[in-house]
Amino acid sequence: MSHPLTKEAKLEKLLDLNEKLREQLEIARVPVSEASRSLIEYCQTTTDTMVPSVWGHKNLETFPEPIGVCGCTLM
Repeated sequence: MSHPLTKEAKLEKLLDLNEKLREQLEIARVPVSEASRSLIEYCQTTTDTMVPSVWGHKNLETFPEPIGVCGCTLM
């Protein structure tokens, strides 16, 4: 026969797991189709200065020369 404390411990673990699963059910979800559409829209409308050839800015200076005495670069 199982010890009563063992049964209580198992019950407690199951109750904790059940509570965690209920919390996960409450998390807002986004369908993959909506997330991918949003990502595609962002990529098409946001310029990426690290890939200037995609946007037609081949002469874009991605890494300008430092200005001033400190050698800092502001981008």
